[in-house]
Amino acid sequence: MNNAGSLILSRSNVHVSGRGRQAVVLLHGLGCNQTVWLPLLPAFEARFRVVRLDLVGTGGSRLGEYSRERHGSLAGHATDLLDVLRTLDLTGVVFVGHSIGAMIGVLAAVREPARFASLLLLAPSPRFLNGRDYAGGFEPADLEELLRGLETNQSEWAQSFAPMAMGDSSRPDLIMALASSFANTNPGVLRHLARVAFFNDSRETLPLLGTPTLVVQPARDVLVPMGVGYYLHEQLPDSQLVIIDTNGHFPHLTAPEATLAAIGRFLGCALVLPAGTVVSWAALGCPPAGSNWASARPDFSFRLTAAG
Repeated sequence: MNNAGSLILSRSNVHVSGRGRQAVVLLHGLGCNQTVWLPLLPAFEARFRVVRLDLVGTGGSRLGEYSRERHGSLAGHATDLLDVLRTLDLTGVVFVGHSIGAMIGVLAAVREPARFASLLLLAPSPRFLNGRDYAGGFEPADLEELLRGLETNQSEWAQSFAPMAMGDSSRPDLIMALASSFANTNPGVLRHLARVAFFNDSRETLPLLGTPTLVVQPARDVLVPMGVGYYLHEQLPDSQLVIIDTNGHFPHLTAPEATLAAIGRFLGCALVLPAGTVVSWAALGCPPAGSNWASARPDFSFRLTAAG
């Protein structure tokens, strides 16, 4: 591989593992990094060559490559993704994306469809704002309030937003890991990327996607109402919709077995975790599991106005 290719892979902190002839590409969402996939890696690695990457500016990516101009829309992140696929000479990949990572995959697949065999979209949203004949989940004032909290105190925002986003109060370890991930993301990147993500509108792109797609919609997601899942299914020409009976925005963590089963059925293969696996996401800087963090989190809230 030439120097330019090495720079592209280091820019996105690309890691390749597993076995199998077909590649599966995993892309995380806002405030996370590729470590969020670690609990599910054994299931994917048993059947696929697994490619993990970080959104530029997050995780172990090259922070200096984050550009407010290039990354002023999700299209810039789609370009980063395509750069990685070109560098690895990958076509016909299985793409698994979460939240905004899912929509980045949609944008990339519309631009270079031959690189994608199928898309698995976990808790995706083409637009978070409500609009005419569309309930995305938020009014503009709601989003501005949410973002003011982030811009005022990132640590407190992380500790308050994480429980709502994860949605499963029985798993304080997952909540703490998510809060840690939010808190440890570069402040300038997180604030800019959050604004880009929450004000993104990719609805016009949806009918252009010809790749077979599975939409995995959590039943009770505070960020993405159920209606958004149905909307995506209606707008995507070749799609299936699966509703996972779980709380929150992270079905791959709160309901990993059900999520893997849905993906496996769509792909026509069995995806299972080894017997006895406990899904745990260990994040750097995460408070100890026995701490009383959840009950001590500061008071912060914002309004949700969409109908589910």
